[in-house]
Amino acid sequence: MLKTLKDINVKGKKVLLRVDFNVPTKDGAVTDDTRIKEALKTITHLVDQGGLVSIVAHFGRPKGEKNLKYTLKPVADYINSKGYFKAQFVEDCIGDAVKAARDKQSAGTVLLLENVRFYKGEEANDPEFTKQLASGYDVYVNDAFGACHRKHASVYGVPAIVKEKAAGFLIEKEAKWFDKIVSSPEHPFVAIIGGAKISDKIGVIESLLSKADTILIGGAMAYTFLKFQGHTIGTSMVENDQMDTVKRVLQKASEKNTQILLPLDHLISAEFNGAADYAAGVDIPDGMMGLDIGSKTAMAYASALMSAKTVLWNGPMGVFENPAYANGTFSVAKALASLKDAITVVGGGDSVAAINQSGMADKVSHISTGGGASLEFLEYGTLPGIEILK
Repeated sequence: MLKTLKDINVKGKKVLLRVDFNVPTKDGAVTDDTRIKEALKTITHLVDQGGLVSIVAHFGRPKGEKNLKYTLKPVADYINSKGYFKAQFVEDCIGDAVKAARDKQSAGTVLLLENVRFYKGEEANDPEFTKQLASGYDVYVNDAFGACHRKHASVYGVPAIVKEKAAGFLIEKEAKWFDKIVSSPEHPFVAIIGGAKISDKIGVIESLLSKADTILIGGAMAYTFLKFQGHTIGTSMVENDQMDTVKRVLQKASEKNTQILLPLDHLISAEFNGAADYAAGVDIPDGMMGLDIGSKTAMAYASALMSAKTVLWNGPMGVFENPAYANGTFSVAKALASLKDAITVVGGGDSVAAINQSGMADKVSHISTGGGASLEFLEYGTLPGIEILK
């Protein structure tokens, strides 16, 4: 059983809370605070219950060295400017600076520790570093779903040695939705898988073959499927080393009676982000590349979704960042939003950005905060950072 916040008493206890504050920034300013907002429910609960909370998080890829380009101080400043909670920034995540701040910590103030990835011991899950990180805490809470697929010290090492541990509200919510899709999806179950590479999603596609009734393929990975089938794909992105993978997927789909739908037409251009043209059929002319699914495909995919009771969407249908090639992805978002009685789950950074941009975010059942984490949950049915909390 996954222990949750309802199962623990934190009054007067020192709590180490792992969150995902790896937020997008520009010129040192936070540009999207979704991940901060997702953690607020857990932070507020722990503070209200009388816990003395220290937050540990990572930011960017400083590669195990102290690099102030990746400091979490601007995140602390942003939180205080928004009045989300009282954040006191601590210039380290282990050692004397943390102990001193904790000894003086006043009720209602949350310590935001410096980037845990400033230490090589974090990603290596080094026992000595883990011991220092866990030192002085009575309780460990993890609410960083987006990091749960990593066996890092702050995700996997610390909960192995802190006696009292629990999942925060966000992890509890994410696990509930993904458990449902992995173990007992209502049928018909339709999966929409997009993005650039089959190699990135092959584990998920293979695990979905025994669960989903229909899989809709979009994005650049579709061109590898189409090339395998003998279609011309022009200069579209292709993974020539994945032909055996495609063969295996299509064979298994046939055995499992899972329908795989591929694009019937495309938006094309002579260059990436160039002026849009239209290819009315499956084949793409020489010298042209596919950058989005066409209108026939969008209609076919919307039609395949109409009777669905469970839908999982991971990955865009095209280069949606460019408005000229956003229609395919947004048409999928609209089709999802129109389903009244279905469970609809969107996971993966690009799909989340797309559903937000389409204005349909409030019309789906669940939007996941985890990119790689949501993919691995679907593939393996759980995550290391969640298992260690059980």
